[in-house]
Amino acid sequence: MDNSFSSLYLENQLCFPLYAASRLTTKAYAPYLNELNITYPQYLVMLVLWQNREQSVNEIGNRLMLESNTLTPLLKRLESKELLTRKRSISDERSVIVSLTEKGDKLKKQASSIPDKLMDSFQDTTISESEISAFKETLLKLVATLDQKTSAGKSKKE
Repeated sequence: MDNSFSSLYLENQLCFPLYAASRLTTKAYAPYLNELNITYPQYLVMLVLWQNREQSVNEIGNRLMLESNTLTPLLKRLESKELLTRKRSISDERSVIVSLTEKGDKLKKQASSIPDKLMDSFQDTTISESEISAFKETLLKLVATLDQKTSAGKSKKE
């Protein structure tokens, strides 16, 4: 076997296990989110709003690292489910403020057990809660580094 291109083997890629873990994690969330009648991306928006009842679209996009063309359809679907409202800011008409509705706030109680259920589903005899925590810290560092580098690349092009 020719090993001169071993850097291109799937098992030597960082991107593949990250992709697979992300996809499988989203799949693990599905049964819990189906009970709430929301998708995983919608859940992420709700997490931001459960933490801060009111946020601008830009603030939500920054927190979730999503562009407005991806975020706006999510917000529209959540608004149609009466979980949030969107209104132009009085102080700055260019800004849209997203607010949690009473129905959206009530969903928070139903969702409160999801993080523990997910943590339980990740653990088995081969991986501990402390390993998962350490992995999360490492992932957050990786995300911050990649975000900084890709943001720096964007500003150089502009």
